[in-house]
Amino acid sequence: MAGQRVEVDGGIMEGGGQILRVSTALSCLLGLPLRVQKIRAGRSTPGLRSVCLLMQVSMPCVLFAASASELRLKGGTNAEMAPQIDYTTMVFKPIVEKFGFKFNCDIKMRGYYPKGGGEVIVRMSPVKQLNPINLTDRGSVTKIYGRAFVAGVLPFKVAKDMAAAAVRCIRKEIRDLYVNIQPVQEPKDQAFGNGNGIIIIAETSTGCLFAGSSLGKRGVNADKVGIEAAEMLLANLRHGGAVDEYLQDQLIIFMALACGVSRIKTGPVTLHTQTAIHFAEQLAKAKFSVKKSEDEEDASKDTYIIECQGIGMTNPYL
Repeated sequence: MAGQRVEVDGGIMEGGGQILRVSTALSCLLGLPLRVQKIRAGRSTPGLRSVCLLMQVSMPCVLFAASASELRLKGGTNAEMAPQIDYTTMVFKPIVEKFGFKFNCDIKMRGYYPKGGGEVIVRMSPVKQLNPINLTDRGSVTKIYGRAFVAGVLPFKVAKDMAAAAVRCIRKEIRDLYVNIQPVQEPKDQAFGNGNGIIIIAETSTGCLFAGSSLGKRGVNADKVGIEAAEMLLANLRHGGAVDEYLQDQLIIFMALACGVSRIKTGPVTLHTQTAIHFAEQLAKAKFSVKKSEDEEDASKDTYIIECQGIGMTNPYL
């Protein structure tokens, strides 16, 4: 590795795994020796136990590899404090593929908090360069759908109750759309441990995707889990952005690496996103700007445009 070693303080800003994920991926791609101190200093429990978070570190790296990659990732697929695997396949995948690559995500085994035990196989081919993206036209909501699942010893009624409560909650605000949330009993041979949860997706006329999700915990009734997911989705639809609060920070590293100017319209910029931008600027020298949206319909809302002049990383092997 060439270059001056970069010292990163893992305790600043979001103070969690985000710093480690963004810094490690960029250090690997750019050949920057890196030392991260005080990793996850802001968090009560250390460690990266989620398949989806492991994916966030590894994906940018294998995109610029010499040949196709198969990643076998093990851990929680539906864990607290991390995107659920359903979010990764239903929201993250179709949007991130706009940068000009495809990947396949095969869920072999679902694993639930606290045991984990899940396994996902990700296959992807490398690219020469990433295209910039423009996600600023939100369009109108055309579809709302989702899945409410139970696994292990939990009764199917829990899935039905979560779905029904979520639909009732959405109906209060969005009356003219059919809301299709499927209750699902995960097969015994495809799920490790006991768990329940729900994810609800809203799709718009321009192909934007928003989500609300929630995981069940012992002692929390099913209705509450369903309502929490529905309220999260509705909050994400109110701000007028074209991406939800969880996709925001996951797009930053790809925007930084892309060739050209990317623009995304978001609701309030999260601390996770500010952290990702800070390290993408510090390590990759990408240039970001965050400005309040000037569209008239956004005037009364907390809506922002995140713009990035990417570094135009090219794959040396292709």
